[in-house]
Amino acid sequence: MKGVFTTLFFCVACSLMGYAQQTVLSSDTTKVVAVPVVRLIKPKPPKAILNEMSVGVRLNTDGWSAFTDYGRVKTNDVRKADMFHNLIFLQLELSEKKDPREIKTASVTANSLGGSSNYIYGKINNLYAVKLGVGYDKLIAGKPDPGCVSIHWANTIGGDIGLLKPYYLDVSTQSDAIKYSTSNEQYFLDQNSIEGSAGFSKGLSEMKIVPGGYLRTALHFDFSTNRRNVLGVEVGGNIDYFFQKVQLMTFQDPRSMFADLFVSFQYGRRW
Repeated sequence: MKGVFTTLFFCVACSLMGYAQQTVLSSDTTKVVAVPVVRLIKPKPPKAILNEMSVGVRLNTDGWSAFTDYGRVKTNDVRKADMFHNLIFLQLELSEKKDPREIKTASVTANSLGGSSNYIYGKINNLYAVKLGVGYDKLIAGKPDPGCVSIHWANTIGGDIGLLKPYYLDVSTQSDAIKYSTSNEQYFLDQNSIEGSAGFSKGLSEMKIVPGGYLRTALHFDFSTNRRNVLGVEVGGNIDYFFQKVQLMTFQDPRSMFADLFVSFQYGRRW
């Protein structure tokens, strides 16, 4: 009887151990562990710069200019267009040509005809020019960071519409303002009788168009610390050629070509 109880106890113990082992295995094999999914979101790159527009002033050795540029950015990597790019641009410009020997003089007597008491002795014509050209800025050195300066070699070629306006003087010996001619040269150059300039509006109706062309080359330095701004300085030279000879001063031979050096200041935006 004792052997029967021993055998029965041994069977029950084995059964319980097998059930416990099965429960553990079942639990290990069927348990689902939730693994968190990490998704990397890439930041959006800055919008590519494709356009540029600016305005500026140019101080020439023979006058002044005001201009505006519109350009298209040319680059192999649009993501770095603010640092490394070339530029094709259109330029519209208004300029005035002056002789380096022009000296503003004060008249010895008051102007009785209402003009200015100041005048330029020997000046016979004003020359203005409206220019429309196309240019290319070639990158020489780029901006590895916003604090650096980018340098371009800029070349421009285009058409010139010269506007030639006679220069009038008020002279005490004449009842009306006069312009230079060989017949009145003695009055036009007599400083004792010159009362001053007749003013800008005098002679506008006699303005003549003188067509021509121009060529410009310069180094362009962009100092902007913002990728969206243009803050530039240019240093270079300019040649204007007109299809007929122009005379600005009495003591100067008529000429078709005008050459000058310049420095310009430019501000604008890129987008």
